[in-house]
Amino acid sequence: MDEFVSEEASDGESRSIQQVFNALSSQPRRKILAYLSASSLTAGEIADRFDMAKPSVSQHLSVLENAGLITRQKKGQFVHYALVPNNLVNTLNGFVQEVCPVSRPLKKESQARARDETDR
Repeated sequence: MDEFVSEEASDGESRSIQQVFNALSSQPRRKILAYLSASSLTAGEIADRFDMAKPSVSQHLSVLENAGLITRQKKGQFVHYALVPNNLVNTLNGFVQEVCPVSRPLKKESQARARDETDR
């Protein structure tokens, strides 16, 4: 992959690009991005949507956070995760989710949740 990074790119930029591609290479991580497309979720709410151990979900969240795709915020005893706003990768991923048969229903669920939160 390094051959595709411009010569002017610093080592940090190269690692960042690699982290993003690594983060997007996993289906569970892409699903997490779809779930977070319109609203934030707690770590527990994300874990409830997967048939895997909570430590595995936590590891996926860490990979996404280290790639700069999601952010976390502690609110009381809960940690809430959300997409990083105005991130080009998240924007492109949002377009892909519109046509992906796996992500489309997850994105719709996220949008419905966001509507419910604004109605409260």
